[in-house]
Amino acid sequence: QVQVVDSGGDLVQPGGSLRLSCAASGSIFRVVVMGWYRQAPGNQRELVASITNDGQTNYSDSVKGRFTISRDDAKNSGYLQMNSLKPEDTAVYYCHVDVTTIQYMNYPRRYWGQGTQVTVSS
Repeated sequence: QVQVVDSGGDLVQPGGSLRLSCAASGSIFRVVVMGWYRQAPGNQRELVASITNDGQTNYSDSVKGRFTISRDDAKNSGYLQMNSLKPEDTAVYYCHVDVTTIQYMNYPRRYWGQGTQVTVSS
């Protein structure tokens, strides 16, 4: 019912920048929350950033001040601007959306993108 496509991952040098994109489509009534998780091999899935429909943002301490999450409600899309990248930022980044649909307007459900690889290395 809802599709999520995340993109923008690449190989970058330490100190570089990337902008990840997340696009949701389908029978969406409202994107209540959009967020990004990341997971490196052998590591737990980690919340990176999230943003609510009223603009409230949340960042992990490890990325605070370097990453910025935003959303474009007209497009049901969102972005993660990543600056001053570090090798420890290397991971697969997954976008998620918590959405209400026309059919289930009062019961948000979570959908995930396929993941996009970010590699920070010299």
